[in-house]
Amino acid sequence: MSVITAAALAESTVLGIALAMDAMAVTLSNSLCEPDMPLSKKFGMPVAFALFQMMMPVFGYLGGTLIAEYIERYAGIVSLVILAFVGGKMIVEAVRELREPEACPAARLTWATIGMEAVATAIDAFVVGVSFAAECKDVVLYCGMIGVTTLVCCLLVLALGRKLGERFGARAEVVGGIVLILIGVKAFLGL
Repeated sequence: MSVITAAALAESTVLGIALAMDAMAVTLSNSLCEPDMPLSKKFGMPVAFALFQMMMPVFGYLGGTLIAEYIERYAGIVSLVILAFVGGKMIVEAVRELREPEACPAARLTWATIGMEAVATAIDAFVVGVSFAAECKDVVLYCGMIGVTTLVCCLLVLALGRKLGERFGARAEVVGGIVLILIGVKAFLGL
């Protein structure tokens, strides 16, 4: 059993917040597009997003563990490439959103749509889970913090609603992408 260090706790929290940016943006968009959304869906969204954000890195970790002995020598560069790719993708999508904001869909939000959004926002977390295997990270700590931070961040978005959307919008996703890239650089440098 590994000891939880303050550094690992801080890093897992920051990583969780960075990965939660997509889910936060979708939560905000859904709540703005359907302001009279039933409470069950308002609270179901953050729970669904948190569960998928927590489980996808586990799947990535398990897949990465199968090939870990082959990538252990190059763990830093593998983590940098993966996290830089994911972070860069988040930044590009956020900049695109800033340039061309999406219009609200005509249909009401369904549970199936929430499920698809939960999977879509957690794909990045799957890739990050592969880097956990490469760096032999404490998957329970990291995945748990990713789930908790996603839940808390999405609940905060619901509570702050329009004010947060008007103030930060896609810019928060840019910050999340930058944080992922910085964590990748840290892994590459062996810090």
